[in-house]
Amino acid sequence: MKFSKLSQLFLVSSIGLLVATVFTACAITTIDYVFVANSAGTGTSNDGQIETYAADSQSGALRTVDTAVSSGGVNPVAMAVTSDYANLYVANSGSNNIVHFGIGIDGTLTAKDTITLASGTPIRMAVNTAGTYLYVISYTPSATANSAALTEYALSSGTIGSVAASVQLNLSNVSGGAYSSDVIVPTGITVLANSSNVTGNAVFVSAYDLSAYNPGGATTSNANPGWVFGFTISSTGALTASTSGNPAVTVSPWTAGVKPTAIASDPADRFVYVTDFAQDQLIGYTIIDGSVLSFLPNGPFRTGNEPSAVIIDPRGMFIYVTNSLDSTVSPYEITLATGTPTAAVNATGSGNNSTDTEPVALVMDPALGRFVYTANFLGNSISGFKADPTSGALTATQATPYPTGEKPTAIVSVPHGNYSTQSVTP
Repeated sequence: MKFSKLSQLFLVSSIGLLVATVFTACAITTIDYVFVANSAGTGTSNDGQIETYAADSQSGALRTVDTAVSSGGVNPVAMAVTSDYANLYVANSGSNNIVHFGIGIDGTLTAKDTITLASGTPIRMAVNTAGTYLYVISYTPSATANSAALTEYALSSGTIGSVAASVQLNLSNVSGGAYSSDVIVPTGITVLANSSNVTGNAVFVSAYDLSAYNPGGATTSNANPGWVFGFTISSTGALTASTSGNPAVTVSPWTAGVKPTAIASDPADRFVYVTDFAQDQLIGYTIIDGSVLSFLPNGPFRTGNEPSAVIIDPRGMFIYVTNSLDSTVSPYEITLATGTPTAAVNATGSGNNSTDTEPVALVMDPALGRFVYTANFLGNSISGFKADPTSGALTATQATPYPTGEKPTAIVSVPHGNYSTQSVTP
């Protein structure tokens, strides 16, 4: 059958419209950028690598964006971003430096400035919500004397300035100073929100006592191994060990199991949670007087084997914990009145969600609070999950896991474009 020219034109236009409709329906809309730090360099370079991924708004699937950039040093172990998502900081433990990158609207990273720590190796970092201070915990590995420290650097439009304050992490407040010379290893850090309705602000650091807990090595102390240190932050940035007007409330530091590995605070500044790697548990605290911790009465709470990282969703409703030995991530629902975490169960009847091998860090997307990603150290990958907004349960994202460079150690995410971030109101 022959078609007139008009009919042919109509047919071609219809096919074109159909194809356009299909492509539009299948178009990938980037909701977030995800950055992962790979501790092993590539090629002839010893520098670590920072890779950038774009997250699809519907499926949560990740795709690589551009090429990896140098971390600016050797063996990156931690990353942090400012609350306006314009600045990224990378801590390189092999070169004892911290590199500041600017984040472009298309996810591109531009190296800005670098500082080298005068002493000690950076372990973890955090930025206050006002974007005025960068907090770094550090220590000197294999040192026989305690070198653990919390250092506060001034920030100006993202640029790292001079040291504003620095305090040593020690047990001088414990048992009359009997353990003040013990070697402390800091492991995690969290800063309360500047929008807090409490007086002042606070920063908390998880750590363990290497003199009391040293698997495979000698110990010289009978002190409790695990601790959380708390400090108030004055309007000028001064750091002071947390105390309380209530004499019945203990002062910093507080016991935290055997080997705490990570720490997180909820966005409403009500609770703090710490993972205990050695005892497979999550320890919860209530925040009193803005900077003092008190154990949740019905804790600690079971995790998988060797929990390595913990985050709280932007609404303060759910907790997510990576279990490095099991290669899983566990979700918990927070009872808002008490802070008690209850394990969330998936529709399949399981509370465990398999990742690739040895997850060591995780992040939740800030744009919608919908997707969770883990950095898998031995899997050389990122695992992705979609979180149920009602229960917190997880389901695997499309095509997960996503390949990375060698031995990823840290992961952060920033929203793309005009997408607003999640409200902290449950």
